[in-house]
Amino acid sequence: MDFAFDARTEELRAALLAFMDEWVHPAEETAREQRAALGSPWETPAVVTELKAEARQRGLWNLFLPDREYGAGLTNLQYAPLAEITGHSPDLAPTALNCAAPDTGNMEVLAQFGDERQRKQWLEPLLAGEIRSAFAMTEPEVASSDATNVRTRIERHGDTYVINGRKWYISGAMNPACAVLVVMGKTDPGNADPRRQQSMVLVPMDTPGVSVRRAMRVYGYEDHAHGGHAEIAFEDVRVPVTHLIGAEGGGFAIAQARLGPGRIHHCMRLIGMAERAIALMCRRALDRTAFGAPLADQGVVRTWIADARVAVEQLRLLVLKTAWLMDTVGNKGAHTEIQAIKIATPRAVQEILDRAVQLHGAGGVGQDFPLAELWAAARTLRLADGPDEVHQRSLARRELDRHR
Repeated sequence: MDFAFDARTEELRAALLAFMDEWVHPAEETAREQRAALGSPWETPAVVTELKAEARQRGLWNLFLPDREYGAGLTNLQYAPLAEITGHSPDLAPTALNCAAPDTGNMEVLAQFGDERQRKQWLEPLLAGEIRSAFAMTEPEVASSDATNVRTRIERHGDTYVINGRKWYISGAMNPACAVLVVMGKTDPGNADPRRQQSMVLVPMDTPGVSVRRAMRVYGYEDHAHGGHAEIAFEDVRVPVTHLIGAEGGGFAIAQARLGPGRIHHCMRLIGMAERAIALMCRRALDRTAFGAPLADQGVVRTWIADARVAVEQLRLLVLKTAWLMDTVGNKGAHTEIQAIKIATPRAVQEILDRAVQLHGAGGVGQDFPLAELWAAARTLRLADGPDEVHQRSLARRELDRHR
């Protein structure tokens, strides 16, 4: 059993760490100042454009996509430690590398299921970082953790699909550069198989009938890292039938294919967030004095730091094992491990961040440190791509089946 990264991964890790130190971390304060001066919180700060240009010049671009025709050709195991590094600055680094959700998942869908025309019109500009996109599945009126509940209708009328419904927490849709939505809805609600009722269609943002009703906040934050969440109404929205992705009734299967890699990306970035929290905890503990001694001398603080290190090492090994399984036996063969990391990682990282906030006192909940916003992101990821309880239910069922 070899725990070392291969030569290409090590080379990319070194390049990415240098880019983070030289460009990304110094740009964090600049990005905050530029956002405050912009007319909309969703406009892209100029420094982000500079970061993207530099990342592309350094060959740190589209690292997430394993297809050599479109991406870097990395395996999941090779990309995982790179995703972790971007988690140190989740607001800037993934976007700078064109590796930010939800674009990553949408590009994977178009590369795997899109036809030649769809890839030319939408995938190529996404790969170039010229446009952004969003994935519209979650709805306010139903428990969207069960995708078969989706109510949005996609009805065929001749050579046109007519879409009616309402979606919310549609990540990326508030970004002015968002040009296209991947919309999941029901084309065949009468199908006896509830997993064959849904389809996915491409809907340009400027299509008549597409209405952004409001921005959805996350614990009070605008969530710049994901391009902003929107509530969107679809009222008699018409798109050509050529905008169908794959085949009618294939939407549920495409969603599952899309979410598998996304879950490992989220988990590795979460580990990067935890690493940053540990570094902040250690610096704070060493710099601050209370009751005549550094905080680092307090037993409870040392326990927090030690427990955080143990948790991160455990999580990283499990996530890397999952990535290896995805590469060797496929996403279906790694289903148990994908669910395990999705349950364990956000929960553990949220706890680490919570203790880091506690150690920073009032500063921990304010804007002078990234901890409060990172905590909100970790807490949100216990819901994104399926809440903890859905994965626990499925994982427990699989374990029980082994003993029946």
